[in-house]
Order: sequence, then C-alpha cells, then structure tokens
Amino acid sequence: MPGQTTSHRLKPPPERLYGRQTGHALRPRQERLLAETLPRLRVDLSAPLAPLAGCVELWLEVGAGGGEHARALAATHPAAGIIACEVFRNGLCSLLAPLVAEGAEATGALPANLRVWDEDARVLLRALPDSALDRLYLMFPDPWPKVRHAKRRFVHPQLLPLLARVLKPGAEWRLASDDPTYQGWVEQVMQDQSLFAPALDTPDRPAGWPPTRYEAKALRAGRRPRYWVFTRRP
Repeated sequence: MPGQTTSHRLKPPPERLYGRQTGHALRPRQERLLAETLPRLRVDLSAPLAPLAGCVELWLEVGAGGGEHARALAATHPAAGIIACEVFRNGLCSLLAPLVAEGAEATGALPANLRVWDEDARVLLRALPDSALDRLYLMFPDPWPKVRHAKRRFVHPQLLPLLARVLKPGAEWRLASDDPTYQGWVEQVMQDQSLFAPALDTPDRPAGWPPTRYEAKALRAGRRPRYWVFTRRP
C-alpha cells in the first residue's frame, strides 16, 4: 500500500523538526516580551499544569505561528486550557504582543487558560501523561516540500503512536494545509494506520475554526486549503 511504502522508506524524524528560530532582528519591545512575558506563560515540566487545573479540557496547538489561532481559542473557550507550541522567536513575539500593553510586559494580566511551550513540541508530548489531551491542532504546518525533508514533517508515521498515547479516546486531531504536497502526504500517511479514524475532510473551513494569517495568505495566492479532523480510536 502507498502508506506502507512511505513508512518503510521514510527516515526517522531528526532531533528537531523545525528550521530557523529567529528571523529579522528583534526590537526592544519584542525582547521584553520574550524576557518578561514568556516566562509567565511558559509550561514548566518540573511541575503539574497547576494553572490549567481549573479547565475542563486541555488542548494543544503545534506550530502556533503568530498566535492568532491560539488566542482566539483561549478567548472563545475559557473552560479549555490551551497550550501553544512555537519555537520561532518572531512568532512568539506576535503571539504575546496583543496580550499585554507596552510597558506592562512583566506585570500585565494574562489569560488564565493560555500557556506557551517554546521548544520542540515532541519534548512536551513525551512528558505528558497518557490521555492528557482532549484536542490537538496542527494548522498550516511547514510543508517541507522536498523529498529529502519529508522526515521533518510533523505528520509522520513514527510520530502517530506518540500522538495517540497523549490523546484521549475520541479526542480530535484538527489539521489544515494549503500545500498540495502536504495534502497528499496526509492522505498517504493517514490511510495506512489504525490509531485515528477520519471524521472530516473538506476544502471549506468548518464553522468554529478560527482563521489564521497562513490561511489568508494561501487564499490570496489562489491556493485551496484542506481541513481534516481525525479522532483517536478507542
């Protein structure tokens, strides 16, 4: 089967799936956000997720980008604890900037149900207990379109057991991509596995899914996104 061929030939994921961590030089305000605001939201693996203990559910977004999706989730779902994973420093600044006023980076009130993980998402996933997550998001990930870079894609046959372990039975994995190569890759990988059941595959963003800047960029360029929901099998 196509998925089996892909799985057998594909190299294991490397030590890091992401590329560069910094783009243009950071401005003073951005430096303060990383130095003063980020530590107040950063997930601490040495302790339980106590600040999110009051939340009914725990959701994780891998590759949160500029954070507009994660912030929208936190604002519209106050009973869900949201963890936004992002390693790109400029993206982290975009995520944090709307949360606090300039000058209040160290003291401004922050959303009680939002936390940030600024390292490889797999480190966090491996540290989570079984069935910890009620929902997983992967919105417009880096497609790594070259064949030699396929091992860096988050949708990877060898990562599926890890995702299945931390997702509760029946939990949703929501995924979107505008890249034709990645879209075909998702089809190939997900058709040859038994951990997740397909629940949705549509070219139109479903109701209740917050928009992202990457989606808007794709639509302006004439690329048609696809949106999937996979559910963790019992």
